Amino acid sequence: RVKLPSPSWLAVNAPPAGLDKSTWSKFRGQKIRAEAKLDLHGHTAARAHTEVTRFLEMAQATGLRCVEIVTGNGEILARELPHWLNTPAMRPLILGLAHPHARNVGAIRVLLRRRRG
Repeated sequence: RVKLPSPSWLAVNAPPAGLDKSTWSKFRGQKIRAEAKLDLHGHTAARAHTEVTRFLEMAQATGLRCVEIVTGNGEILARELPHWLNTPAMRPLILGLAHPHARNVGAIRVLLRRRRG
């Protein structure tokens, strides 16, 4: 039985393996605009995790390419979101992660993989 490697950890603002420099530059430079936004202000961690999963699955299913998730400046959601985005269920949907602006760490832009089939 062949064991397939799991996708590598996606760090925010780090160019992901397998994504060409041109696409990464467009994504980081916001030339690829966020087509939908999820605001998690006021959510508990458990509810936020459920909402993020639902939001990203819906976004990819409808063919969206780039979305933004706003955690706000609260410590818990901002700390947990990168972990949720790297779970085995979410990682295959995502190509890259970046903050919208250098000083805006209360939001993460997500570049989604194109849906196959």
